[in-house]
Amino acid sequence: MNPVASSEGVEVYCPKNGRCSFFNSPYPMHCSFAGVDIYPERPFGNAAPSPIKGEVVKVRLLKCPPAKNFEGLEHDYLILLRSLENPRRWVKLLHVKPSVEVGDIVELGEELGILLRSGFFDPWTDPHIHVEVRSPLDPYRAMGGFKFKRCMEVDESEAVEDLSGVVVESKLEYSLVSLNKKFKSGVPVELNGQVGLLDAGIPHYKWFGIHLNNLPRLGEAVRLCGRKIGEVRLVYSNMCVAECCHTAFKLNGEPVRLSFYLYPSSSSVPLVKVIPYKSGELKLKKFEKTFLIIS
Repeated sequence: MNPVASSEGVEVYCPKNGRCSFFNSPYPMHCSFAGVDIYPERPFGNAAPSPIKGEVVKVRLLKCPPAKNFEGLEHDYLILLRSLENPRRWVKLLHVKPSVEVGDIVELGEELGILLRSGFFDPWTDPHIHVEVRSPLDPYRAMGGFKFKRCMEVDESEAVEDLSGVVVESKLEYSLVSLNKKFKSGVPVELNGQVGLLDAGIPHYKWFGIHLNNLPRLGEAVRLCGRKIGEVRLVYSNMCVAECCHTAFKLNGEPVRLSFYLYPSSSSVPLVKVIPYKSGELKLKKFEKTFLIIS
């Protein structure tokens, strides 16, 4: 497990072969620096490894919206753990059917339960654990969590020049593309000469995140492959949130959406998730060469 985020003395970890995201989501916690998603790279129905160390204090069943164009549950679970690093803070976890009970001590990487697919997801959403650090006096609300700082390093020296690559996985909901140029921890973009990593679902989520070493100015342009894709609207710690501008992406002449993540281990290869506007539209084959166009 690698540390990826921290808040209020609580560290959040990601499996070495996994990925994480602070901003690739439509939910408000993810544009206010207060949520992080851990993707353990395991299918739905498999065991969910705990991203933190804690004592189980609450387990609650949640009703969620009906699934949109996929088979998903109409309920989810909320698990609250008292942090063993900072007992004054609780950690809120979502999207896991718990096998743990109140009073259990959960160590880092130990099984919490089963990764589930709920109506909170989009059709292209992969199994993950949503994490927030909360006050014990306010653990349940959709808003109100403490802000995170990123722990993992950002050390890319130059931005990506094009989005050409090879399909490594293809399904109805999305395809995964390995870019021809390899990067360490994510896909790098440019902000006025500074290089940062893209953490985003664009353009469908309207905003996206950038991970940097030095904070940019508000209003600064974010460029992907030399094209402007957004402007910085919020900054905090070593991250910023940008608003999408009128950017479109095409693959094989079809309009698509893109998702980008952070990869905390050098053993993982950063991939681009390509999402069709209608499931099954892309019909890409494994090992097929691709070239994404930005307009």
